[in-house]
Amino acid sequence: MIQINIVSVFFLILFIFLFNLIFFLKFNSISNFLVLFDKPDGKLKRHSKPISLIGGLVIITNIYLIIFLSRLFDIDSIFEGHFLYTVIILSTLFYLVGLIDDLKNLSPNIKLLLLIFSISIVIYFFPEIKLDLIKISFFEKVYYFHEYSYLFIILSFLLLANAINMFDGINLQLILFSSLIFMLFILKGFIPIFFISLLICLTFLGILNYQNKVFLGDSGAFLISSLLGCTFIYQYKNLENFFFGDEVFVILIIPAIDMLRLFIERSINKKHPFKGDLNHLHHIIYNFTKNKNLTIIITIGSCVIPTLFLFLDIETYYIFTTTIILYLILITYMRKKNK
Repeated sequence: MIQINIVSVFFLILFIFLFNLIFFLKFNSISNFLVLFDKPDGKLKRHSKPISLIGGLVIITNIYLIIFLSRLFDIDSIFEGHFLYTVIILSTLFYLVGLIDDLKNLSPNIKLLLLIFSISIVIYFFPEIKLDLIKISFFEKVYYFHEYSYLFIILSFLLLANAINMFDGINLQLILFSSLIFMLFILKGFIPIFFISLLICLTFLGILNYQNKVFLGDSGAFLISSLLGCTFIYQYKNLENFFFGDEVFVILIIPAIDMLRLFIERSINKKHPFKGDLNHLHHIIYNFTKNKNLTIIITIGSCVIPTLFLFLDIETYYIFTTTIILYLILITYMRKKNK
């Protein structure tokens, strides 16, 4: 039985590798056929020529393919029960909202409403996605949401979608950050075959993204956020070796506090909190370093360090405090030098 499972997993991974290899070699033809390109506007989009926007399409196709092959090869290491359909539908809806935004440049309010509608639809048909309680690693008390559980899930997915989307502002950054979290899932034993297969996809995408040939776009960023959100909920409700609520925040702390800072600064300046600008963490670091590679190293390093502290069994409130202080010092120093 074990030998059959190993053979099945081998063929699944082989199929995924070959599929992504074909995409890697033919991405330009696929992009031209679908006419999916991100065109420069001289403002927020400063690349010199149209760039393929099929990154999100490749990821969601991989998700469909991994699920199909898992069923075909009778591999159980994937989301169980109705939660599988929750992941498929929410990921698809988030991808479509992002794709429409990529093509039509939706207003922040319309985009927000579409995301809320997507989450609400999934919650209505698949209520198992909601969380009834939250556990904090350093508290014995369990906190129940009661009638606010639906509101909490909607707000959580909205914040996560925007934090991840805001973090996708320089090539390779979001792909590396997502790969880091996928590797955490694998190390913790959370549906490892699924995320090992997705890492193959992100590896090929990362090469093209680094070469400025393919973007994830809002479609890819929103898709990744839905997948991360669903996985954190799934492991929390179904697995024994789960991340506590505060530990999840540690893993996402840099995109989270950068989003919070941007919301506050935009509100003070009487701008829409979801309206794009060039004031993100990676913009500030790049303006200081003038080097994209060094910028990626600093941003991803700032994400890795709190997570490493987490695995060293340091209490999360120490990690919160230290990370926020160092983040504010970094932002303040670099802004001062950039003037």
